[in-house]
Amino acid sequence: MPKSKVRKKAAYTPPPADRHSPQAARATAPTHPVYVVVMLGLMLLGLVWLVVNYLAGHTIGFMAALGSWNFLIGFSLIVVGLLMTMRWR
Repeated sequence: MPKSKVRKKAAYTPPPADRHSPQAARATAPTHPVYVVVMLGLMLLGLVWLVVNYLAGHTIGFMAALGSWNFLIGFSLIVVGLLMTMRWR
């Protein structure tokens, strides 16, 4: 059986690095400590809102007037805090 011909491949040369290309990654600085405090504060505030609603919501006037909207407020605060974690470095 005859041997098949071996194809020669050209050596790979990477493309030249362009300093002005849009693909160049920028080094990003860490987030400001106030951002972390606000992020954690929103999550804790949402948790406290829900706990207070369950334990004493019926005795607090404005929370009793809000009714089921308390769940939306508490969970919204938590979700906003969690969404902020995506921008945290």
